[in-house]
Amino acid sequence: MQVTLETTSSLERKMRISVPAEQVETKVAAKLKQAAGQVRINGFRPGKVPMREVKRRFGEGIRQEVSSELMQSSFSEALQQEAVAPAGTPQIEEVSMEAGRDLEFTAVFEVFPEIVLGDFSSLSVEKPVAEIAEADITLMIEKLQTQRVEYVEVDRVSQAEDKVNVDFEGSVDGEVFEGGQATGNDIILGSGSMIPGFEEGLIGCRAGDEKEISLSFPETYQAENLAGKAAVFKVKVHKVLAAEKPAVDEEFFKLFGVEEGGLDAFKAELSTNMGTELESAVKNKVKTQVMDGLLATTEVELPKALISAEIDRMRKEAVQQFGGGDSIDPSVLPAEMFEKQAQRRVKLGLIMNAIVDQMALKADDTRVKEAIESMAKSYEEPEQVINYYYNNEQQLNQIQNMVLEEQVIDTILEKATVVEMTMSYDDAIKPAPSPAIADDSVSDEAASATNEDGQA
Repeated sequence: MQVTLETTSSLERKMRISVPAEQVETKVAAKLKQAAGQVRINGFRPGKVPMREVKRRFGEGIRQEVSSELMQSSFSEALQQEAVAPAGTPQIEEVSMEAGRDLEFTAVFEVFPEIVLGDFSSLSVEKPVAEIAEADITLMIEKLQTQRVEYVEVDRVSQAEDKVNVDFEGSVDGEVFEGGQATGNDIILGSGSMIPGFEEGLIGCRAGDEKEISLSFPETYQAENLAGKAAVFKVKVHKVLAAEKPAVDEEFFKLFGVEEGGLDAFKAELSTNMGTELESAVKNKVKTQVMDGLLATTEVELPKALISAEIDRMRKEAVQQFGGGDSIDPSVLPAEMFEKQAQRRVKLGLIMNAIVDQMALKADDTRVKEAIESMAKSYEEPEQVINYYYNNEQQLNQIQNMVLEEQVIDTILEKATVVEMTMSYDDAIKPAPSPAIADDSVSDEAASATNEDGQA
């Protein structure tokens, strides 16, 4: 096998491979012989089909099959021989597979970029520090009550947070518009589910009232024929229902798995769960800042193949998320929708991979075990869950990669400047404002840096 490797750009490589004709013809002859003993052709006994007839009928297909197999195997051997790693699937060009001549083809592909890591000591990270106060627990109880309200019909005028059951008919310039009618529709006043002015217009109504509400559609309304238009809604109120929160009692506690211990036990359970949420929120905020810092301090030339692969993966994720199933072809979604986020993911993946490689990091077995046991706690039979992870290579690898990512973050934080910021529990768990494209996921292709042992 002859191999020539050409550098056509900083990341692109062009590899020309030639496989000797003798090797090709030997494999073709073996395949033809195998086919002759298996094919069934009318007029010939099984296993007695003349080789010339086998060649006439199947020779071209077998040659293409053999050539395809040899192209795959020889390309893999050539990569090892030249010590190059392709970033993505190669593009095969200039294929020559004539009988009696060398099999020749060209593979065009990109390689992974060399990454010079930035100075981690230049990074500054703000770490939220908060405690769970009694007032936070009281507020959480109120939120849980609100989530489980029941609506009870009342004989009074409606007010904010009530639910009203109404019929309505909307018109613009005296003509009823499509989608502007409803019968027996429930609306929670103040929920913002209707266009501005509609819910406000229903405050102060009683069951049986009929009224007209005049308002204008927002200029940015999704239906262009209605955007900015003045409208009149005729409304009939059937019911006014008030929100009734459940009592904070034993039955309420049982809804959250607290069977004994009363209010004190319930508060203790809430405090534990809130602590877990706080820890997760702080970790995510710190992680986001570290990732942003890595992106800002590290220059990386991104292989187009990895960006394209990540966009395809994100397209599929989007279709699955919105329930498209097999009814929507992911490729119809414009690549531009995902390009910036895909670039971020790929760049982060390459940087994380470089840190793991250059710092010789390996997933810590103890931390992997702790992570699995922590997830298993929420199941009735945690031992089964633990065994499942350790007996499922793919699932175990996911946990190892998660732990390895945490170790990378820890390594960076050891060198970065970390400033603790004392704040309330509510502020600490509140998501930090970030650009719409911000996403700390890393691409599978760019971050495939670990083997079975979690070793780079």
